[in-house]
Amino acid sequence: MFEKRYDVIVVGGGHAGAEAAAAAANMGSRTLLVTMNLQTIGQMSCNPAMGGIAKGQIVREIDALGGYSAIVSDRSAIQFKMLNKSKGPAMWSPRTQNDRMRFAEEWRMALEQTKNLDFYQEMVSGILVEKDRVVGVRTSLGIDIRGRAVVLTNGTFLNGLIHIGEKQFGGGRAGERAATGITEQLVDFGFDSGRMKTGTPPRVDGRSLDYSKMIVQPGDEKPEKFSYTDTLILQQQRDCHMTHTSSLVHEMLREGFDRSPMFNGRIKSIGPRYCPSIEDKIHRFADKESHQIFVEPEGWNTVEVYVNGFSTSLPEDIQFKALRSVKGFEEVKFFRPGYAIEYDYFPPTQLKHTLETKLVESLYFAGQINGTTGYEEAAAQGLMAGINAHLKINEKEPFILKRDEAYIAVLIDDLITKGTEEPYRMFTSRAEYRTLLRQDNADLRLTPKGYAIGLAEESRLRKMEEKRRKSEQFISFFRRTSFTPEEINPILEEVGSAVVKQSDKMFKVFSRPRVTMDHMMELQAVSQFVEEHDLSGEVLEQAEIQVKYSGYIEKEKNNADKLQRLENIKIPENFDYSKLKSLSFEAREKLQEIQPVTISQASRISGVSPADISVLLVFLGR
Repeated sequence: MFEKRYDVIVVGGGHAGAEAAAAAANMGSRTLLVTMNLQTIGQMSCNPAMGGIAKGQIVREIDALGGYSAIVSDRSAIQFKMLNKSKGPAMWSPRTQNDRMRFAEEWRMALEQTKNLDFYQEMVSGILVEKDRVVGVRTSLGIDIRGRAVVLTNGTFLNGLIHIGEKQFGGGRAGERAATGITEQLVDFGFDSGRMKTGTPPRVDGRSLDYSKMIVQPGDEKPEKFSYTDTLILQQQRDCHMTHTSSLVHEMLREGFDRSPMFNGRIKSIGPRYCPSIEDKIHRFADKESHQIFVEPEGWNTVEVYVNGFSTSLPEDIQFKALRSVKGFEEVKFFRPGYAIEYDYFPPTQLKHTLETKLVESLYFAGQINGTTGYEEAAAQGLMAGINAHLKINEKEPFILKRDEAYIAVLIDDLITKGTEEPYRMFTSRAEYRTLLRQDNADLRLTPKGYAIGLAEESRLRKMEEKRRKSEQFISFFRRTSFTPEEINPILEEVGSAVVKQSDKMFKVFSRPRVTMDHMMELQAVSQFVEEHDLSGEVLEQAEIQVKYSGYIEKEKNNADKLQRLENIKIPENFDYSKLKSLSFEAREKLQEIQPVTISQASRISGVSPADISVLLVFLGR
């Protein structure tokens, strides 16, 4: 069946596997995607949404490099929101609500239209290794498929175990069997493995809900999109809704705690701290009388609804009883109960920054197998693993991003150098250079790199260059063009900013906090320049951010340069960290225990934040 030898074999068709297969194939590798079920390629196993805080930046970065996630998200979106708009642009994070069925269909169609990519449906039960180098995979039918590189993206399927109350059964996802054989083989090779858990809430019948008792959560009035390509902006959107639990709901849920696998000891693995189950929230935040529940439609036409915020592994009768006490859910009908799932993962400190394993050459891990959680984190790893697998077999330099270049780099560097003992989720706070790593400039940062390695198409590069050129022209216009007090003072009075007595450059007044691009467009010279040069909304936004935050951006660039130079500063032997009260408690504890030799080593210890490193640098006089 498989006479030819593939360049890259990707195991698993989730978000990591799909991006890995697309990247390797688009760069020219003969690629095979092997998955247990071809009907679930790109499936949204949990919530029907892409992006969010920091995750939206990752989706934009994947797109800028030439990946597919943003395009698929745009084509299947039913709602768009730019989160954190009230904060600075470093915090702005795009998010789409998606049609679950259409999302998976768009992924399948995108992959089927990708040259150099073949598909095969079967479980991979092991890898083929010769002289510490991977040479292919073996399927459950005993078929050997040869390949020069293998990317494992097994998600939650490795010895997956599903829990609902006191019931448990093998499975990698509801209705799908677990994958066996790979963990045991890798452990025999010398890999360390562990167990993690995640969970998902009930899915319910939207026809049984009373939305009049809930708070409407509409999309943005002027929706945007993820991709820098010519995908369409939404013309209509579906509303989400919000409701709350109550003390009565909490009491009902507590009744089942003795039958909860999380509390009776059957689940010993650690779940995602920042996406806890409803029982975990009640236990950890006992003082809170209510928690938010987000009611998210699963698509344009389906009545299925995702109950975000009610993830649980409690017995199904407790789930049902408690959810019926939530406002708007009094008559709720279940499509399926929530459940928890335990699965094997491999601590990512066993990987190189390319995501290649240290023990077996040309073997790559991406996604939840590395201890991460989230579609976006998985997709980013898949993309980088696919890129580096292609580069490795073609004897080219590896593709490794730096922490001041992308959230993707922060994600991978955190995993490789710090490891993780709980499902890793990306946040803006994890990135010390987040002012540089904004969602609006991912194309400016990464498209030239994607083009240089042969992934991003030339049309993307040309579009990015035009955006950069026009933005710089517009910023230059503000630097050289003056305003008169007569034309600017009415605007300054309107926004409550101090009036001026003499003419000055527009750049200076535009830098003021309350003066926006809309205000500047009231000036004839500005509106005329925009019209003559046909400037898009994207260019206007880029110029406004560059003008308003130029000082912060320049400062962060300087900090990045300084930290690069200070990477090898020595820390005195047996240094007493307890006297540095400005360090976080966790940092003092970890640093005292490990006693790192250099600042570089200290920065890679889990629990030591960029702020803690700054404290150390100040103390050491640097």
